[in-house]
Amino acid sequence: MEEPEAEPIQNSNGKEFVSVEGTSDEEPYVGKEFDSEEAAKVFYDAYATRVGFIMRVDAFRRSMRDGKVVWRRLVCNKEGFRKLRPRRSENRKPRAITREGCKAMIVVKKEKTGKWVVTRFVKEHNHQLVPIPVNGRRSMLLSQTPDEKDVKIRELTAELQRERKRSAAIQEQLDMVLREMEEHSNHLSRNIDDIVQSVREIESNPVALFKRQ
Repeated sequence: MEEPEAEPIQNSNGKEFVSVEGTSDEEPYVGKEFDSEEAAKVFYDAYATRVGFIMRVDAFRRSMRDGKVVWRRLVCNKEGFRKLRPRRSENRKPRAITREGCKAMIVVKKEKTGKWVVTRFVKEHNHQLVPIPVNGRRSMLLSQTPDEKDVKIRELTAELQRERKRSAAIQEQLDMVLREMEEHSNHLSRNIDDIVQSVREIESNPVALFKRQ
């Protein structure tokens, strides 16, 4: 009997790694080990697809030593709640609610051995699950609804605007410093010119200087 073919999926860097058709029906548990963070993502994504929800890659922590990710939380895409924003138009159709405060998740942590270990597993969901048939499974790793993409675009736009304002403020401060330096330089130049002129006058008429003394 032939093994079902593994289906390639992509991580956030665009790299492909192998998923899930031949994966066992194993459930996550605290203490389960993976060879890498990506392997943990593949496993939980396959579990999510089989059980009937969409996985979302959530928070992470980096090592203070080398900046590499050493802790990762993988959640249900209905985790959290959407922020309520004023509607720009009364005629605009409200977006569907996609986040319902679901707590389902796993947390994986990189140990000194290099293995990634499940340190927390929350199984229960607060919404209906819709399992996908085995012959119709496709990986949903990092998949986002249009609503989530819209939120991400707004967040990135706001961040870009903040960076532009910060850059403009820095440029303004730099211009001010340069103006002050120019004024100070002009003042020094005038003082030097006065000193040079005085020396020339003394050299041209030393008798007058002697009489003044």
